[in-house]
Amino acid sequence: MYSKAVSCETAFFMKILLMYICAMKMLAVLIFIIGTSVAFGQKSEQTVTNVIPNVVDSLYREDQIYISLAFNLINNEPTSFSQNGFSGGFHIGFIRDMPFNKRRNKAIGIGFGLGRSTYNTNLLIGETVNGTTSFSIIEDVSGITRNRFITNQLEVPIQYRWRTSTPTEHTFWRIHAGAKVSYVFSHVAKYQDRDGSFRNRNISELDLLRYAASLTVGNGSFNAFVQYDLNPLFNSSARVNGEAVNLQPIKFGVEFYLL
Repeated sequence: MYSKAVSCETAFFMKILLMYICAMKMLAVLIFIIGTSVAFGQKSEQTVTNVIPNVVDSLYREDQIYISLAFNLINNEPTSFSQNGFSGGFHIGFIRDMPFNKRRNKAIGIGFGLGRSTYNTNLLIGETVNGTTSFSIIEDVSGITRNRFITNQLEVPIQYRWRTSTPTEHTFWRIHAGAKVSYVFSHVAKYQDRDGSFRNRNISELDLLRYAASLTVGNGSFNAFVQYDLNPLFNSSARVNGEAVNLQPIKFGVEFYLL
């Protein structure tokens, strides 16, 4: 009777042990499946991540937003004319880049922008009592605080563009040669000395429509440019001491391109 009870108890414990072993096997299989799924998911995500940088834009464009800082020199000036201090310029705009060859390293650019030019000189641009413009050369500038002429213009640059760029290379050599047509929409001559000041905003002799030739050469972020105005700032009616005023600007500076 006792031996029969022991046999039943042993059989019960054996059954429990088998159930425990089966449960451990199932748990091990479940852990293996979950671990494999996570590893595969991470590998797939890494593969997708690595693919994204290798996407190549075969229809890329370059140099569509420009910012220019310029130094203005004056050519074709009257006798005794001189520049005083710094004469600078600032230009900003958008140029639509239109490649015309398969490699897309040659393009035509047409854009629109704004420009501001400042000229510090000894040419006094005043106004007579009857409202006409007067031009005179200031012989002694020691007591003068300010004698400045400023123009603000709308600009339309037109360029032929050559570059060594590729769809994946963003640091490259560039040469942009072209022309720029501008319209002066506002201007002012400012004068100030120890006795007073005045401003002249009505200078009819100013040639509002401007034409210029330009050239930009550079690599990467740094680009040097030169721009030569093809027509003088003032028409033939502007005279000083019997000479034509003229004044033909030449701009030198640096240009930065984005996108």
